[in-house]
Amino acid sequence: MGGHLTPGLVLSILLLYFVMLAGVALLTGRNVGNEGFFLANRRVPWYVVAYAMIGTSISGVTFVSVPGAVGLETGLNRGFGYMQVVFGYLLGYLFIATVLMPMYYRLQLTSIYTYLEHRLGYWSYKTGAAFFLLSRTLGSATRMFLAAMVLQSFVFEPLGVPFMLTVIFMLALIYGYTFKGGLKTIIWTDTIMTTFFLIAVVWTVITVGKTLSLDVLDIWPAVRDSRYGQMFFWDNFAGDPNHFVKQFVSGALIAIVMTGMDQDLMQKNLACKDIRAAQKNMFVFCIYLVIINLAFLTLGALLYMYATTLGIEIPQRTDELYPKIAFRHLETAAGVFFVLGLIASTYASSDSALTALTTSFCVDFLNFEKKRQHPDPYATEEEKRVYLDATASQQRRARTLVHLGFSVAFVIIILLLKAFSSGAVITLIFKIAGYTYGPLLGLYSFGLFTRRKLHPWALRLPRPGRAPIAIPAVVLVCVLAPLVTWLIEIGFKAWFDVGFLTILINGLLTFTALWVLSYRPSAEARSEPS
Repeated sequence: MGGHLTPGLVLSILLLYFVMLAGVALLTGRNVGNEGFFLANRRVPWYVVAYAMIGTSISGVTFVSVPGAVGLETGLNRGFGYMQVVFGYLLGYLFIATVLMPMYYRLQLTSIYTYLEHRLGYWSYKTGAAFFLLSRTLGSATRMFLAAMVLQSFVFEPLGVPFMLTVIFMLALIYGYTFKGGLKTIIWTDTIMTTFFLIAVVWTVITVGKTLSLDVLDIWPAVRDSRYGQMFFWDNFAGDPNHFVKQFVSGALIAIVMTGMDQDLMQKNLACKDIRAAQKNMFVFCIYLVIINLAFLTLGALLYMYATTLGIEIPQRTDELYPKIAFRHLETAAGVFFVLGLIASTYASSDSALTALTTSFCVDFLNFEKKRQHPDPYATEEEKRVYLDATASQQRRARTLVHLGFSVAFVIIILLLKAFSSGAVITLIFKIAGYTYGPLLGLYSFGLFTRRKLHPWALRLPRPGRAPIAIPAVVLVCVLAPLVTWLIEIGFKAWFDVGFLTILINGLLTFTALWVLSYRPSAEARSEPS
């Protein structure tokens, strides 16, 4: 470890950092009810949301894994190929801003999956919400796993701290500053964290550039002309998963499902005061996204050029290249900024995910919003007030336990990933998204682009001496579609590498099956608003 960047020094910096976050949480978490916890009372300025969203979308995976993938000889995201996905994001965000967000605001949703109940019925709603919980839990835990691995290797392992305690420590800190304030706290802490990791990237780019005798204005030409600078890949459509068409289409679909059909990022957008403010936020966010991802890829190329120049061995896991150089070969300040940037990007994504998961579970499965009205329509005002106070108290306790439950789930998943995972984490993230968000893509597409209704069919499994188990058809479709997608991917691997197009195949299979299970409603039913 270069300079004076000892594990003890890093740990002290981290503790001071979390003391600062705790202070922000105390200021923003006072007297926060469910509306404040879930939607920050819909009073957050759009430009604050746009800036805070950077931290949610640019996780620790982007911070470490995207630069590491730049130097790959083959496979996904080599060179500047990841920008093909980013350009696809822009098309996806246009669809979100002009189609999905106006609908969410018109319906005044807290959980965006309530739309599925309006349009396709109870079981579609519950299935969509369940797939979000599954996908976001797996995806966010995987993002946090990367940060935990880096901190374990370079900070906690030299201090003799077991990996399990490292993970518990990280999750306990997130829980500590989010369990009261929820989204109201997170938007402001994410704003601070976004600033930290942007400073970290810029500082490292300039520092590595100086080491390579490159002035600021010389960095981009040097990177562009290097062997890492290829951005567009047009050859071998069938065999190359990095082909432009595959990456661009996948990027658009990933943006639509991982942002527009994801409670986490949409929850921030719904915190704006109206749809115009939310759309401004989305369009400005797109500009940020392109610039920041270019900065991360530039950093990745510089790290490989630096390693080649100094004869540094490239780690087998490319995710470890950035931390290895930041800790062991650059000046102390670069290592400090790396740690702050990694923690900031990881926590900005993970704290938001925990709150979104808590929101979805409380609204979609514990029916918080449906319990706000007194069950007796003839109750007096005093009886209604007493009922609402009691309900609010019960819901606060339930919300706290749900928040804690998801924190524990993160710990378990991270420990499993430690035991079984290998390779670049960003590839794993997108693979998980392809299989778990695909049914959501199919459900929303069917709801938005058709006027058909689903038959209330169910598969009935007999049980001796008891009533049969009824499994709704929509649940079966959404469970089987990812399995069939996996079989297609494996079966056609020798002729066609689908790359991240699993999400398209999965969504098409779900949409097609829903069409088969649907019917055209009468003219009178079609005239009713959906």
